Amino acid sequence: MRRTSFDGWPCSIARTADLLGDAWTLLILREVFYGESRFDGFIGTLGIARNTLTDRLRRLEAQGLLHRRAYQAEPVRHEYLLTDKGRDLFGVLAALGAWGDRWLAGEEGVPVVLHHTSCGHDTEARVVCSSCGDPLDHRDLTARTGPGYPARLLDDPAVQDRFAPGRTLGQARPGRP
Repeated sequence: MRRTSFDGWPCSIARTADLLGDAWTLLILREVFYGESRFDGFIGTLGIARNTLTDRLRRLEAQGLLHRRAYQAEPVRHEYLLTDKGRDLFGVLAALGAWGDRWLAGEEGVPVVLHHTSCGHDTEARVVCSSCGDPLDHRDLTARTGPGYPARLLDDPAVQDRFAPGRTLGQARPGRP
């Protein structure tokens, strides 16, 4: 059974979810950031099935997040390295980790601590405004269609309602409980 593709949706969250696909993909990327780059290393650290790993690595390579480089000639073996596009996902993974630390960590504490070597402090990811640097809170944000939103959908009443001026994110639409 083929899964639904969100690749063509007018939403960067849907497109990103389509690209990343599942937990294995995120965990493979996590391992690459931790320094793993080889097929057998992924098998060892994740316990992932070989066919599943092959599928996810091919997808990450095809989407330009990883590139494959031979590190051995006989037999040919490859390592998987982050591209610029793949490295740009670090903030997403760090934000997921920070959310998990807040809401899913047990009484014993967070499982992994990020240390910022530039300033010498332990840290966690925060999403901040790119203009003023304040932390972003959905209650302080509105959304509007951008130049990439399909023009054919702009007259749809549901789209107009979703992006009504002044509606903050997370605010219930009128007439809904």
